[in-house]
Amino acid sequence: MAKLEVYLPVGRERLRCGYTTGTCAAAAAAGAARLLLTGESLPAVRVDTPAGITVEAELLEHAAGPDWAVCAVRKDGGDDPDVTDGTLICARVERTDAPGVTIDGGAGVGRVTRPGLDQPVGAAAINSTPRRMITAMVEAVMAAAGYTGGLAVTISAPQGEELAGRTFNPRLGIEGGISILGTSGIVRPMSEAALIDSLYLEQDMAKAAGVKDLLMTPGNYGDSFARQTLGLDLTHRCTCSNYLGTAIDHAAGLGFASLLLVGHLGKLIKAAAGSMNTHSRVADGRRETLTAHAALAGGGPELLRALFDSPTTDAGVTLLQEAGLLEPVMASIAQALEEQLKRRAGPELEIEAVFFSNQYGILGKTSGADRLLVLHRV
Repeated sequence: MAKLEVYLPVGRERLRCGYTTGTCAAAAAAGAARLLLTGESLPAVRVDTPAGITVEAELLEHAAGPDWAVCAVRKDGGDDPDVTDGTLICARVERTDAPGVTIDGGAGVGRVTRPGLDQPVGAAAINSTPRRMITAMVEAVMAAAGYTGGLAVTISAPQGEELAGRTFNPRLGIEGGISILGTSGIVRPMSEAALIDSLYLEQDMAKAAGVKDLLMTPGNYGDSFARQTLGLDLTHRCTCSNYLGTAIDHAAGLGFASLLLVGHLGKLIKAAAGSMNTHSRVADGRRETLTAHAALAGGGPELLRALFDSPTTDAGVTLLQEAGLLEPVMASIAQALEEQLKRRAGPELEIEAVFFSNQYGILGKTSGADRLLVLHRV
């Protein structure tokens, strides 16, 4: 089976895309459902990913019994240095009395043990987008086969428990295996030097197009929030990925009048602590920074300990909301973020920021953010 032949120009390189564990799981589930309901063993399955790219995934490990079937797909990480590249993602599909499609995790797929993640405590670490993809693919097979009963899908990863130790899952409170992930279904390769070149190129193109006031996000989450919630025009939006300081430096050097940064709290809280490369292998400090600002706002020892133990900033935000301290803590973070951004940008570049969480929306803004927001609204 040929590899996915989709390439991205990243700086001076052309890097091959891959597909996520979520896409693998959806393809394997569709193949297993087809084998169970029709007896047909397909060599491959086509998956229309949320990114708009169609993946043809080879099906492996075909097996079936009276009321069950199994297929697997081998993860293709493309040119991205992904620890799950090459691992098998398996799907077992069984007939059930319950209607519709139910999804769970098996061996090698982690379980959520702490609140604040995409799935609730006790659930398999199969995120929302993969769950929707699996359901859609399996329902399409059921409809084509004229099957009106229920199907239970169990996703497993034979190497998952071993691989999980090389991921951040143990720190996040996901135990027993890897996560089934992917918001777009496609793995976009990241070479650090080439990616920075690409970030520069985006800004260069915006400057050449006559843009004076730059809109910047770290990536997909920021893009979605800026477009859907803030109503901003993303036509000339530039990405900073994890390289916020480098991106600010380049923008200042190009002579933009202003820069508006829109990002998730989990990213920008690192910048508030002075970390301008926000990649988790370079800098973290999210829980320490959140706890420090909560202490400045008068949080007690019990709350501070809970914040320090929070697996994500979203979970910490929930704790602050319950304690009645969300507003003063976010205001304190916004002030620290403003100081760090303005120090990095210098006097020539006006810089402001908006940060948010998926559950609570806008959490904080720097003092001049509203003025820049007006410049970017559709």
